[in-house]
Amino acid sequence: MNRYLSLPLFLCIFTVGVLRAQPTYKVLHFSSPHNCFPDTARDHGHWDGDSILQPRAGHYDDSSVLVVVPRGFHVGKAVDLVVWFHGWHNNIDTALRFYGLADQFAASGSNALLVLPEAARNAADSYGGKLGRQGMFKLLVQDVIDELKRKGVLPEDALTGHIVLAGHSGAYGVIADIVDYGQQPIDEIFLFDALYGHVDTFTRWAEEDDHHFVHWFTNTGYGPDKMSDTMMSRLRQDRKPYGLCEEVSVDARNLKANRILFIHSPRQHNVIINNPDDFAVLLKNSFFLR
Repeated sequence: MNRYLSLPLFLCIFTVGVLRAQPTYKVLHFSSPHNCFPDTARDHGHWDGDSILQPRAGHYDDSSVLVVVPRGFHVGKAVDLVVWFHGWHNNIDTALRFYGLADQFAASGSNALLVLPEAARNAADSYGGKLGRQGMFKLLVQDVIDELKRKGVLPEDALTGHIVLAGHSGAYGVIADIVDYGQQPIDEIFLFDALYGHVDTFTRWAEEDDHHFVHWFTNTGYGPDKMSDTMMSRLRQDRKPYGLCEEVSVDARNLKANRILFIHSPRQHNVIINNPDDFAVLLKNSFFLR
């Protein structure tokens, strides 16, 4: 890969604060016991993908969650969430800045909230921790909704609406775990050079008629291009239609015309999310977001 169980809800302890404010959005920071870490499988650290022993402290002990609230967010009874997971050598703060995720989200005009749960922090590790347990993602989503109600962002009668999962590179592991074990309906998945495995999971999910799947991939991620070929082959075997196009030809027409779409980029693994802002492009052409 390129460098670049559940607990009762009444046990939740949150600390919340506004990290910073921008003209087009605000960012809230809190923690949830139903996030990826800490997790017993990493209590003694882990030899990561770079063959470095990463200790628990600083890498597998952070249960932080960021929520981006765009300016003009219209509060309705059903609240749509876009949940982004970062890849290797990142954390939620660096991913938010480096890929301009909050700016792209605000620019997309999506009437939704962007949620970034912390995964393996600054490590070469695709393990999704507790989110690989049955029903854990559903509890995490409820934590987000409940905390935003407590802070006055959402009304007391707000319910979870559509959920989009998105992520880059090593995020494929936790996203696949959520599909398999999260016990929470997922409407869309946007992967950025992230199809390293779990092809059966993604194919099975994408073949359901009410889902929307996009994989934006390169030839430099050392795996996602081959896995894209594998997934497309299985779709052909199953006689399921899909689209394949070059990045230069991406527009609203082909994004809306293909419920399953693979987009090939000639660029590098770590620079296909922004400049230009491809995350915003997918959000603008979502099948579900308002």
